[in-house]
Amino acid sequence: MSRDVWSSFQHDPRDPANAPLRAADVDRGVVQQVLTEAFADGRLDREEYDERATAALQARTLGELPPLVADLVPDRPLLPAASPLAAATSTDLAQRAQEKWVSERREAVFSFLGSVLLFGALFLFIEVPWVLIVPLLAGLRMLRTLTSGDEIRAEEVRRLEKKRAKELRARDEQQPES
Repeated sequence: MSRDVWSSFQHDPRDPANAPLRAADVDRGVVQQVLTEAFADGRLDREEYDERATAALQARTLGELPPLVADLVPDRPLLPAASPLAAATSTDLAQRAQEKWVSERREAVFSFLGSVLLFGALFLFIEVPWVLIVPLLAGLRMLRTLTSGDEIRAEEVRRLEKKRAKELRARDEQQPES
């Protein structure tokens, strides 16, 4: 199966926060389609197909669906981190937010160190104290970044959730009504 099955769900059933939600007929249909394709490809025998198809039809919650196809589809999209946010779980969003904070932290530290080296050397040659304003400001930015990790991560998660909701709306608008 070439497409990302998990992006076909309105709520990713792999996400523990979504697992207790009631499964919709559309959700069961996605799993049924995967099972049918796997049976047609010869990856499931008739008995396995019947067993899993019955379980999919009887699934009440989203959390019951992923184990039925776990050995048939990739857990993650085949695309790198640039994959659509519509397929991202809450855990994925938290990981992306952590990566953003690490990046901002690294950038703040290197900006501070670079400005200290450059303007510190300049101060040694011209002995004018105002050139130390830039390292001071860079130091304040670094301090703020280092002490605001939780806020930066939370803001990034909010931003990614808004972007994911926008992608989901756009995807839903593009899908033809049945």
